[in-house]
Amino acid sequence: MSVNLVKGQKINLSKEVSGLSKVVVGLGWDAAKKGLFGLGHDIDCDASAIILGAKDKYRGVVYYGDRKAESGCVYHHGDNLTGDGDGDDEQITVDLKKMPSSVEKIVFVVNIYDCKARKQDFGMIENAFIRLVDEKEGKEICRYNLSENYPGKTAMVFAEVYKRDGEWKFNAIGQGTEDKSISELVRRYK
Repeated sequence: MSVNLVKGQKINLSKEVSGLSKVVVGLGWDAAKKGLFGLGHDIDCDASAIILGAKDKYRGVVYYGDRKAESGCVYHHGDNLTGDGDGDDEQITVDLKKMPSSVEKIVFVVNIYDCKARKQDFGMIENAFIRLVDEKEGKEICRYNLSENYPGKTAMVFAEVYKRDGEWKFNAIGQGTEDKSISELVRRYK
């Protein structure tokens, strides 16, 4: 049974799923409906994974333009340009079992592509979520639905998977930022 998390809540993934080896991180969102006919905006959100080592030392990033890192242990499945449709809009697979021991944290972020020129922010997004699925069983482990409104915020630090005392854990963060691109988000960790 999936655990529904609230902002700031943490769970021990190793205890939730015995023998957990790979997780699929699904991120989803919808453009808020506006106007007379309830039409939404075309908003291109880009999910990325920032990989950190000991003492949060930057190691790399996985995003639509560079889709794998850490010998394929972190893999981005591709870019969704609109967020239309149900379910996950973008997915990133993380192989926890084969992950190099020097990796201690993976931070999952989303930014709005070309947000400045398009004049878009997370106040125009609804139904945003991040979820973790046990790849082997295909079962959802946990889900964090963003419940706050984030007008003026152009990027989001959704959550992180981190290792403590040899066990993988998940932290629901939900922190909006004014970063305009993945390169600006990455600078937070360099």
